[in-house]
Amino acid sequence: MNWELLDWTIVGPAFVAGLIILSTHVPLGHEVLKRGIIFIDLAIAQVAGLGVIAAHSMDWEQDGIEVQIAAVSASLLAAVVLNWTEKRWPKKQEPLIGILFILAATGGILVLAGNPHGSEHLRELLVGQILWSTWESLVPIAALYSALLVLWFTIGNRLGRLGFYVIFAITVTASVQIVGIYLVFASLIIPALATMDLRGGNRLFVGYIIGALSYFVGIVLSAIFDFPTGAIIVWTMAAIALVAGFTLQSKRRAS
Repeated sequence: MNWELLDWTIVGPAFVAGLIILSTHVPLGHEVLKRGIIFIDLAIAQVAGLGVIAAHSMDWEQDGIEVQIAAVSASLLAAVVLNWTEKRWPKKQEPLIGILFILAATGGILVLAGNPHGSEHLRELLVGQILWSTWESLVPIAALYSALLVLWFTIGNRLGRLGFYVIFAITVTASVQIVGIYLVFASLIIPALATMDLRGGNRLFVGYIIGALSYFVGIVLSAIFDFPTGAIIVWTMAAIALVAGFTLQSKRRAS
């Protein structure tokens, strides 16, 4: 345990990055559970990651616009395909999402097969680089998510199936490059699952609290014990959500 590693110039931006991610992922997670397409986030995130890997394999600048275009284009293409498959084979949508995920995951491995730093790139996509967040780097994603949240909470119900897939793809593409695939999935599903017994604004509020507390505690534990940040946040979120879920269920039974 080393408290000297708790550098708030690093922890602060990382925590705010987590809050920004949660702002969109908690409500979208509710919709994912409602639609019964649990693994869509993993699939879209992996496709976005494949776009990033393909861009890196062409020696494009890591933070350049070309990488972002590649990632967004790949995820939007996946969104259009999933929208089409849901209309054509609605009962087969979940296994088709799983197939898309595994194709994107193995596609990334194949693209990086000859890259000496391939394992490092894969690890970055899986667990993310949230501790590398800076205040400047958070401004574009905060602006993007603000626009998406306004769109979601004003006309989200009228966007239709394709509109949902497009918003989801853009959101996940942005977040996977900050927190990684594992935390994208956790941030979408765990708070939403823990609050399924609640309704309306209460569900959103409690979901945000679970997520925010998880990111804060996870980042602090990562800094003090030198744990991998993304992994410890996932475990922290699961533990906090488990306690919250049992507490909410007990209160519901008591009433």
